[in-house]
Order: sequence, then C-alpha cells, then structure tokens
Amino acid sequence: MRSSAFLYPWDVLGDPDAPARLADLGLDGVTLASAYHSTRALTPRHPRTRIVTAPYAAVYYPPSEAHWAGAALRPYPQGWLDSPDAWGEAAEALRAAGLEVASWVVLAHNSRLGGENPDSTVRNAYGDRYPWALCVARPEVVAYCAALAAEAGPRPGAVGTELESCGWYGLAHLHAHDKIGGVPLDGAAQYLMSLCFCDVCAAAYAAAGVPDLAAAVRAALAPVWAGKAERVGGEWGGVEQLLGPELAALTLRYRQERARAVQGACVAAVRAAAGGVAGADFRILLHADPASHRVGANVGVEAEWLLGDVSTGGGGADGLVLPCTGSTATLDAAPRLAGRTLAANLTVVTGMGGDPHAAVPAGADELRLYHAGLASDADLAALRGRLRGAEVQTA
Repeated sequence: MRSSAFLYPWDVLGDPDAPARLADLGLDGVTLASAYHSTRALTPRHPRTRIVTAPYAAVYYPPSEAHWAGAALRPYPQGWLDSPDAWGEAAEALRAAGLEVASWVVLAHNSRLGGENPDSTVRNAYGDRYPWALCVARPEVVAYCAALAAEAGPRPGAVGTELESCGWYGLAHLHAHDKIGGVPLDGAAQYLMSLCFCDVCAAAYAAAGVPDLAAAVRAALAPVWAGKAERVGGEWGGVEQLLGPELAALTLRYRQERARAVQGACVAAVRAAAGGVAGADFRILLHADPASHRVGANVGVEAEWLLGDVSTGGGGADGLVLPCTGSTATLDAAPRLAGRTLAANLTVVTGMGGDPHAAVPAGADELRLYHAGLASDADLAALRGRLRGAEVQTA
C-alpha cells in the first residue's frame, strides 16, 4: 500500500539529513505544504531550531504577479524562511532522496485574508464574522480558491496535489487563545453556528423564500445556550430537530450547491494548469468528509459527484483523503469508484493523540500519515518498523 507523510518546507530546509531520514522510513512520498495557514510548529530533529512560527497564512513559493493581476483576493508569500522558493527547494531535496512529492494546499481557511477582507468571510446568524473562514458562496472567494489551487497545486516536479478546506469552513477552529468551550456544542449546533449569512448567502435564502433564516437559527440555538437542548441520535437528525426538517434541508441544498461550485472550479483550474491530464500523471485529491453537511479542513462533500467523471457531470477529482484517526466512519461511508483513490489519513504523533502502531483501515487504497515533521524519534521508529514490514496490521 502506498504511503505518504505530511511535511512542512521548514522540516527540510536547513536539515540536510531530513530527506534521507524520511526515505528510510519506507515512505513512497511526501505531501509538502505549498500554501498553508498560520501555525506554530515543533521541529524536534532540526539542527538549528525547535519552534517555527508562521504568523499568517502564506504560500511557500514566489507567487506570479501576472497570475494574480486584478484579483480581489491574493495570497501572501512567506517571510520567515530564508528561501525565495521554500517549497521548490525542499521538494528538490526530497526527490533526490527518491521520494515522490505532492503539494498540500489550504484554500478557504485564511485568517489574514479574512481579517483584511471581512466582507468575504462567513457571518453567522448573530452577525459575528469568522475571519478564519472565507465564505465559498462568494464569487471573489471561488475565484481566489481556484486561482490558488491552480498555482500552488501543480508546482514544478509535483506528482499531484491535495486540496484542504476546499469547501465550507465554520466555527470549529483553534483560533488564538480559544475560549468557546463553555457551552459544549454537538455536531448539530456546530452546523447551525457555521451557517453563513453574509449578503450573498442571506440573499440566496431570501430568494428561496426564507427572508429571515438567521432569526430561525437563533431561535433554534436558544435552548443550546440555556443548556436545555435535548440530544437526539444522529448528527443530521439533531439539525432537523433544532431547525425543523424543511429549513434544514433548504440550508443543506444551498450549501451543497455552493460547495460543488468551488470544488469543481478548483479541480478544473488545477487540471488546466497541470496540462489537462487526469489520473496517474497528476492526481487531484481533496481532504474530505462524505457527510456533506460537515465543515472544516476535511470539508463535507457529495463524494459520488466529486469523484464522478467531468464528461458525465461529475467533479473530476481523482480521490479523497479521509480522516480515519479513531474511527473509520468516513472511509466506510465513501463510495468505491473504479480508478478513484480513497486515502486513509492517520495521525501517527503520539503527543497529538495519534498512534504510529494503528492498524491500516480496511478498504483504504493508500495511507496519509500526519505528520512526519512533528513526530518524536520514538514515533518515527515505530512508523519505520510498520512501513518496513515489521508490523503488518489491518483493521
């Protein structure tokens, strides 16, 4: 089974031993961040540093002025690594060690762009803006995501790309020093708190015959804030109980429609930039959840449509990367389509709640391992034994 580990450019730059060490694990490839959100990351084996702080979402290559000319939203280049093309330099070193390199592109999650362009962000039913979440119903956001995917995806030498947050992003997000856990929110409440009511979305709901859906959402959430909401079985069943089946269905139809638009645009843009070749020559995978109402890095998708062939009205993606740490529910729910890849994403960092010894989920075509740069030496040793055949387990 083919395996790839996630990696940041700074895990390689300045550490000449990193490529050989990664290749020695038994990996087939690396999924290397080319466009990534702000973060603070550990570098436990780097010869010069232990903590890297990326203060804002950025691209790790020199963005093209011509590509972004006239764009309402455009990415910022990174300024904390001593390389004009950190992705390219790291990718070249990894390829020299015999590893395939795919790009890792974060799209609708960008706190700096959201903070500077509040009208382009998700606005909840109470009027609060989510600066970390660009609203994918907005034309300027769709254009930005497609343009970023086209530039950050098919970087020179990349064998494919993996698109993260290519769809709706919502409330659930570690942002600054979070203090939002005082009232526990289940999946249903998270969904309602992630509905967008920017002018574009509000107008769409009004056109559908619901001029004040935001008021209905606020009323539905009132018992949640009071601690009196009854829990029901099933996440979507909870949404229907809180909001009512008819309004719940209306919101889902709208959000599915807008998600299809941005996902289709991003896949098409990458395909065109990569030369229009589908499949083995350049693969496009989305980090996804087959429950289409879900939001976040693993966006809710209509999997059969997304993996369907463009010629028959499908989205044209080559596969999905599905979160499988602690549960195989997302993998189990995904359709098996000929020629399409289902990759199981497993956290292998013990300190982040993962397990480098975890069994390979049955039904997975490939593995994605999070995250080779953040793992301890002990985690990497366990991972090496597993990939080299010392441990063979299948769930």
